[in-house]
Amino acid sequence: MNKRSVFDTVCEAIDASKSAHKLYIKLGISDREEIIRELRKELLNHVDELAQIGYEETCMGCVEDKVVKIKLAIEKTPGTEDLLSEVLTKDKVMTLYEYSAFGIACAVMPSTNPVATVINNVIGLLAAGNSVILCPHPRAIKVTKYLTDIIATTILKVCGIDNLVSTLSEVSMKNISEIMHHPDVNLLVVTGGSDIARQANKCDKKVISAGSGNPTFIVDETADIEKAANCIVRGASFDNNILCVTEKNIVIVSSIYEKFKKALEKENVFYIDTFDDMLKLSKVLLTEDMKPNKFLGGKSVNEILDFAGIEFHGDYRLIAVDVPKIHPFAIEELLMPVIAIVKACNFEDALEISLCLEQGLRHTAGIHSNSIERLNIAAKTMQTSIFVKNGCSLDGIGFSDDNPVSFTIANRSGEGSTSARNFARRRRCALIDAFSIR
Repeated sequence: MNKRSVFDTVCEAIDASKSAHKLYIKLGISDREEIIRELRKELLNHVDELAQIGYEETCMGCVEDKVVKIKLAIEKTPGTEDLLSEVLTKDKVMTLYEYSAFGIACAVMPSTNPVATVINNVIGLLAAGNSVILCPHPRAIKVTKYLTDIIATTILKVCGIDNLVSTLSEVSMKNISEIMHHPDVNLLVVTGGSDIARQANKCDKKVISAGSGNPTFIVDETADIEKAANCIVRGASFDNNILCVTEKNIVIVSSIYEKFKKALEKENVFYIDTFDDMLKLSKVLLTEDMKPNKFLGGKSVNEILDFAGIEFHGDYRLIAVDVPKIHPFAIEELLMPVIAIVKACNFEDALEISLCLEQGLRHTAGIHSNSIERLNIAAKTMQTSIFVKNGCSLDGIGFSDDNPVSFTIANRSGEGSTSARNFARRRRCALIDAFSIR
């Protein structure tokens, strides 16, 4: 069955997107709001099936957590309310700042989080007034076409505009590069690996670019250890740790190591601290060049332990491994339900180790401490786009307290957590003479 707004060639997709945008820019903000409102309603009817299709196609994560992510993206992604206008008045000049569309946006999607990221970006890009061409990872092309069909059909019903959101029937680095370099494409939003981010930054246009991360969290001797363990396990086990912001390694002050280890085990963590088990795990999780084995990306704890030949009993949420700070488990982003535990002499040592592990990527980091001074020092020192104090990594992207949700963390281009205003041009209009009513 053919899907709406799925094109065989780059030229077809761009021509359709141009035609759609010409019609879209004639609509007002209230029209955009109606489109997004109806999109949210319709997408909520498809959450479970989208989670299932995404899981079956990518073979990563778990369906239950994908349902949570997708629902959050639908309900908590900021829309047009994010486009705040500003007015400054002087005696003879009134200056107006407003957000305008870039035009045609190319949105490059990751394999790890295809559905929620598409929904999150599409809502933000439409709110900003853009048309969108989706470029999914080849491992997620099926679910992207299915989702594009739902989105495009809903938009057509609401406003009569076809192909406002579109995608390709097949994707490759060649046709993605062709779209990114096309002169009619005005904005690139890249959520994915370093290679595609580097390609995007070679284009002569606006680029909002996410890049690699290696989220590291400190636990010092003043922390609430039980709470810290609960937060860390909740984040690092979520969707088998394939989200870019979730805890990948923990640096712990050695004086509380034993208490922290017991707290993790209470949270149903399988703790590996023997040389034999460490060797077994390393053999299956790492390739010959000491890089993560992508075959096991997003697999469950039990699948990984089975594959490694490590004996276990019961179901576990997470694997914790004691490693030195130079071990690949600590310095590589595994994208598996595995966290590296690195010991530090004190807070100062922990902060220095965390800086090395984060590697200047400026993505995500955090700390568990009851020292206000240390909370502030760590945040200022790490300089990451997302920094979490005494919470779970998921809190940093909007999983709590009705916060806005962002699944594109633009650490490479500097916007950090993104929303509609990042996908629009901030324009200034000056009106001269007697516009002040003071």
